[in-house]
Amino acid sequence: MKQDKILSLLSLATKAGRTKSGGFQTEQAVKTGTAFLVIVTEDASENTKKKFRNMCSFYEVPIYFYGDKDTLGHAMGKEFRTCTAVIDAGFADGLRKQLETKEKEIAYRR
Repeated sequence: MKQDKILSLLSLATKAGRTKSGGFQTEQAVKTGTAFLVIVTEDASENTKKKFRNMCSFYEVPIYFYGDKDTLGHAMGKEFRTCTAVIDAGFADGLRKQLETKEKEIAYRR
């Protein structure tokens, strides 16, 4: 099985204390300007996706939809998570590059 670089990087950022997870903490990070990147799971409710899409658009924070609740939570050492904010510019840049590469691969397959 190929190791998922996105989840590995997210796990490393979490261990370094550079993420905020869960709806409330993610929202606070975006609104206070400490979030450099937000990830919401693809299996999140439409209301949650819309809420974070609009909030990130307003506060000009990049948002990506990736994985599912169990996988994201497992990568962060939690039971499950719907969303997370990366509060470190370096980790956010690395994750953004990996997420964009993954999106290009998916678009290429179609």
